[in-house]
Amino acid sequence: MLRSRLLAAFGVTVICLAAGSSAFADSGGNAATLRAAAGRLVAAELAGNGAGVCAVLNAPLTATVAGRTCAERWDARSGAMRSSAAGRLALRRDLRAVATAPVRIDGEHGSIALPEPLLDGHSRFYWTANCWMLTG
Repeated sequence: MLRSRLLAAFGVTVICLAAGSSAFADSGGNAATLRAAAGRLVAAELAGNGAGVCAVLNAPLTATVAGRTCAERWDARSGAMRSSAAGRLALRRDLRAVATAPVRIDGEHGSIALPEPLLDGHSRFYWTANCWMLTG
């Protein structure tokens, strides 16, 4: 259990650092890097890539819950969204909106105003490990 959490945290850190030289060079989050994180998350949902979604989640959200890994939970959620025309449309609308949606940053916390919120009615991110991570 601890080993899997450490590996997940390491994987998230590696993905964050590899997300782009601008994110690494900033030493702080900005609107462009927040937009990139939101775009990666929505693109992963559209692709049915639960592991890709989990790579953009803040570490506490990646825990195994009721015997289901983060990737399994997001694969199911993404699959349910993609199974309906309305769900696919919502994801595509979010992906298009990422480039121009209003972004608000306050220190280590930021949000992006997407047509369909990313998690629990919110699209809030936390700057950690040199990248933005979606937080609940």
